[in-house]
Amino acid sequence: MSASVSDPVASPEGGDGTPLRRAIGPKLLLLFVIGDILGTGIYATTGQVAGKVGGALWLPFVIGFFVAILTAASYVELVGKYPKAAGAALYTQKAFKVPFLTFIVAFMVMCSGLSSASAAARAFSGDYFAEFTDFFPPTLIAILFILALAALALRGVSESVKTNMVLTLVELTGLLIILAIGAWAVLSGDGEPSRLGEFQAEGSGYALITSVLGATALGFFAFVGFEDSVNMAEETKDPVRAFPRAIFIGVAVTGTIYVLVALVSSLLVDHRVLQGSSGPLLEVVKAGGLNFPPKLFALIALFAVTNSALINIMMASRLCYGMANERILPRALGRVLPQRRTPVVGIVFVSLLAIGLVSTGEIAGLGDTTAFLLLCVFAVVNVAVLVLRRDRVEHQHFRTPTALPVLGAITCLILASPLSDRPADVYIRAGVLLALGVALWALNKLVMRSRGEEEAG
Repeated sequence: MSASVSDPVASPEGGDGTPLRRAIGPKLLLLFVIGDILGTGIYATTGQVAGKVGGALWLPFVIGFFVAILTAASYVELVGKYPKAAGAALYTQKAFKVPFLTFIVAFMVMCSGLSSASAAARAFSGDYFAEFTDFFPPTLIAILFILALAALALRGVSESVKTNMVLTLVELTGLLIILAIGAWAVLSGDGEPSRLGEFQAEGSGYALITSVLGATALGFFAFVGFEDSVNMAEETKDPVRAFPRAIFIGVAVTGTIYVLVALVSSLLVDHRVLQGSSGPLLEVVKAGGLNFPPKLFALIALFAVTNSALINIMMASRLCYGMANERILPRALGRVLPQRRTPVVGIVFVSLLAIGLVSTGEIAGLGDTTAFLLLCVFAVVNVAVLVLRRDRVEHQHFRTPTALPVLGAITCLILASPLSDRPADVYIRAGVLLALGVALWALNKLVMRSRGEEEAG
């Protein structure tokens, strides 16, 4: 077993021995966290969450906020303790030292990025795009959308955290428009406050609980993204001090915005109308009294979901490339385009998977698949933080109260379980993705063994 696999990030240096530049200050890190969380989730799945819970649309986002805070606390402790890239895979390997489990966690993170990008593609091709034209079939638009992102990724997208700051401000502007519409409605006496306490579920208390859990599990898709920020640890100035503030404030800011957006959405639009739209916030704009141009808001929403999808495609392709270089996946997946220096095979591979996902699911199912995969990863991370308490480090770092990771693991497992009334196709989709990963892992081991090479676990 090679050292690089037993510790996925054994050194804070790049493969050529050159340390990464620490160029990210506290303010840019905070904006990066907020930008990573904002995007497809709130713009696309609000209506599907409303369909599960009814007019009490705000409740799943409140619960999702607290679940996110619990897991964020574990990430804050671990990134302060081990200020290196690789995130959940690194923590899993350090805690359990089981390379196959580490691979499964890393592959689940990669697949969550693909299902998130696919959900964004579906959101792009839906009612937001239809505001301009509905001539082309949505599935075709979604596939072309993925191909366009793949082409951009192959060309080499020059990104910086400062660019991300601009994108974040545009996405945030769209949500502030929704809040302004809501404030105007309240001042004007418009809307139906009685809807805020209505629940969709009928019958027993168990049905009510499962509907709320199901809505929370789907709504949790809107909160994912903060876990990606830990991969910036080696490029952050004083990460041990910067990350606690950035992650906690980032989750709090986005959580507050989400709850307010949910309140405004339910106040102005019936949950059945929201459920029937793939662009639910556009329905809010049209129902508001400010006469904001729907096409302009649709353009902002398209920009938001495009940004989210591109980030996820790039993240997934880099994870694929990294696992190939670590000899965990077949080496062919690590090939680089000579002129552009982009992971060409990895980009093609993840893009084909994304197209497959787009062809088999709608926004709700793909968003729920993303949430399910990450809830499983978060459960492992919450347990890892407890296991790693025995591993002492010399520097001071944030330590979360023990009760938080315990509650975090329990709540993540509950939301990932059948108690959340998740459709069977979500589990099937996630299972097929993991089966593909295991098959690639096994194929790689067989090839390496036949060549007499050192196994990567």
